[in-house]
Amino acid sequence: MPFTLSQASLPVFEIGLNALSAVLDKATAYATAKKIDPSVVLGWRLAPDMFALARQVQIAADQAKNASSRLAGVEPPKFEDNETTVDQLKARLAKTIAYLKTLDAKALDASIDREITFPLGPTKKGQMTGADYLNHFVLPNFYFHLTAAYACVRSCSVDVGKQDFLGAIPLKII
Repeated sequence: MPFTLSQASLPVFEIGLNALSAVLDKATAYATAKKIDPSVVLGWRLAPDMFALARQVQIAADQAKNASSRLAGVEPPKFEDNETTVDQLKARLAKTIAYLKTLDAKALDASIDREITFPLGPTKKGQMTGADYLNHFVLPNFYFHLTAAYACVRSCSVDVGKQDFLGAIPLKII
């Protein structure tokens, strides 16, 4: 049985977004323990010219939602980028995961050789086959923003490690 686009994407997105939600929980617990206003967490960033934690979370969710929708041949829902609390960001992640579960995996799989057109900034568009889009554009971007969000939290001394980043991966220890 061939490995499909839905197998290569939907579980990856779900595990990654759930792991990110758990990292946000740890960031909130850290802020509470240190008597830091939890809203400050949203502004954590690695460098002055990088997006803050809140935007990294929004983009990771959007990568999963928008890419899966394009591959499935449906219009992605629009989520406003108006979260002002960690709880709102976690709700966005949960809403994204719930949406991904509604997509038709067979429709997504059928896009392997179909040309996918997607925005590249405000004025340009890119085009790739479904397989190339997923493997060479979406997954690297998704992991970049997951990693940036994780690194924002870690750089502020929150006790997170590799297992927090990996999340609940399907692993058998033998």
